[in-house]
Amino acid sequence: MTVSRPRVLQAGDDIQLGGELHNVEAVSSTAVRLVNVVGTVSVVPLVDVLSDPSLALASSARDAAPLPPSGLLDGLAEPVAAQARWWERHIVEILTGLPPDHAPAATAKPEYDPNRASLRQRELAKIAELTAAGHQVSFTNLKRLRLAYEKEGLWGLVDQRTARRSRPTGRVDDRVVAATLQAITEETDRSTGTVSRLRRKVTQILAADHGDEAPVLPSPATFYRLVNRLSQGKHTFGSARTRRSVAKPPDGPFGSVTAVRPGEWMQIDSTPIDVRVVLDTGVVDRAELTWIVDLATRTIPAAVLRPTTKAADAAVLLARTLTPEPMRPGWVDALRMSRSVLPHRRLTEIDDRLEHAAARPVIVPESIVCDHGKAYISRTFQSACRAMGINFQPTHKGSPWEKGTVETSFNAVGTLFAQYVAGYVGSSVERRGEKAEQDAVWSIVELQALLDEWIVTTWQNRPHAGLRHPVTPDKSLTPNEQYAALVEVAGYVPVPLSADDFVELLPVSWNAINKYGIKLNKRTYDCKALNPYRRQHSGVERKKGLWEVHSDPYDVTRIWVRNHHGGGWITVPWKHLRSTPVPFGELAWQHARSVLSQRGEDAATEGEIAAAAAALLDKAEQGPDGESTLTKRDRRVAGRTRATSTPSGPRPPSSPGEEPDFELPSQHPDEHDEADEPVAKVIPLPVFDARKEAEQWRF
Repeated sequence: MTVSRPRVLQAGDDIQLGGELHNVEAVSSTAVRLVNVVGTVSVVPLVDVLSDPSLALASSARDAAPLPPSGLLDGLAEPVAAQARWWERHIVEILTGLPPDHAPAATAKPEYDPNRASLRQRELAKIAELTAAGHQVSFTNLKRLRLAYEKEGLWGLVDQRTARRSRPTGRVDDRVVAATLQAITEETDRSTGTVSRLRRKVTQILAADHGDEAPVLPSPATFYRLVNRLSQGKHTFGSARTRRSVAKPPDGPFGSVTAVRPGEWMQIDSTPIDVRVVLDTGVVDRAELTWIVDLATRTIPAAVLRPTTKAADAAVLLARTLTPEPMRPGWVDALRMSRSVLPHRRLTEIDDRLEHAAARPVIVPESIVCDHGKAYISRTFQSACRAMGINFQPTHKGSPWEKGTVETSFNAVGTLFAQYVAGYVGSSVERRGEKAEQDAVWSIVELQALLDEWIVTTWQNRPHAGLRHPVTPDKSLTPNEQYAALVEVAGYVPVPLSADDFVELLPVSWNAINKYGIKLNKRTYDCKALNPYRRQHSGVERKKGLWEVHSDPYDVTRIWVRNHHGGGWITVPWKHLRSTPVPFGELAWQHARSVLSQRGEDAATEGEIAAAAAALLDKAEQGPDGESTLTKRDRRVAGRTRATSTPSGPRPPSSPGEEPDFELPSQHPDEHDEADEPVAKVIPLPVFDARKEAEQWRF
């Protein structure tokens, strides 16, 4: 409660030494001059005095007292604090001869001078002074106050009766308090009720625990105050979701994990995104966002949107984490890795695929923390982690705080991205607009592309409060800046995933190779390389001769078939790829000529990155071009035609001798654009009507 300096031996102190009382007349660097009660003078070596176990300070001549506990004094009534300060002035004058507010040149009064009067004489003089001033003070009370001040400082002069703290529960019976706490705890998983229901529950608990000796409940007003005090911060009568979340943290303090290099600790989780999208089936609904966060840099190496998260999606997310993010058509040149703060030259020497990559680091996970969702504890995801040498670390059940970084990062999606996207419906019904479901919506793959661009433009270049350098704690770093700093310190060298490894991590299905090719998810894939294997047995007896097919949920333009006869992979394109627009193909053709020209190795400016981020949000808010006046059915049909995605992972080379019978549109702005050539006027063909034809030819 108080703060004071250590005791110091000085002239004027009374000490106990060898069972006798001595007064210290003088202290030097080597000896102490002592005078006992009978006046005998002795000189004792200082080291002998200080090392004597019988040494004890009886009274001190020092004028310092323990520091008052300012926080406790602030909680007192002003008259009580003023009375304590009034007593302090008189006690200090008794101990030192001068009051606390004395002038610099002031001298002590003879009756209070420690060199002329003993402590008892000074106390008697003070009693006489106070009595003459009209204050009746006994010698016992004054001595008690003086001892309390020497021990506790100003707090010892406070009337402790006024400093008593009342119980939080007042005078309510402890058994009632215990029963109320039990009832509040039992409300955690129940639907939200009222205080009346809680009061009834408390009555039942008391009757069950104490029978006929159960205490009587206080009045309703007192019970309401008691419940309000005991349920504070528990949301007992508020949101049930918040109440369950608040009840989950442990009783002890939260632990912490420090990551000193990229990928040392990573966290993965899923949550519904607050934007309505068109699924591949044409249904308009909210998608589920799954992403992974690097604890050391707060980087989002990969994020995927799916109708529901499955084990295969988690494995694909892991593959995208280990894969460079390519520049997409329509992205401004400022988003290139070569123009960012990332160590582009050093990383390009490791993998030349980073030459044309976007400014998003490639991070190889060492440990992944996840919850007990089926997608993460599945054999597929754990096998993928084991194959990549990743430590799989699930949290304790019902312990979301153990992956608090990824849980908190989801909030940024709503505030920094989702609320600006067409089709935003809010996080709950209370936050939803009147006709939010009728807003223009993106297809799930288009929203995936917008999300990827937002991560590169905004998230990776936005300062994070959790990224502060110890030398400059007042400045927050961006994930890209933190990555660049840790690479220099930790010597971290990321090795991107190879093309074959990427395909191995993709979802697997077993299909037959028919004469028309392979049908997967109502899409037909075919190429000349399948000719020797059509309607042939794969040799895998357990799968009844079917062929192992790997597909990327985020790139439906092609699939990969394992050649069980010759080894390697056969890349099989979508049969209708030539006649069906590729994802964001229309945007690529519209904006290809507006892409910023190459600027060598110059770093992108903050203004360019900010402009790119603002343009992205504007585009996301407007929705797909030309759909603002479409009906819901029209939007569903339009969304299904865009249900493909731009390839983002490494692709294995084509099989030897394979000639692809498809051709992707060019993504370079300097190539010839057939869309600029004049198009002939389309004359619709009339519908054939058999009755009218019969009338024309009737004789």
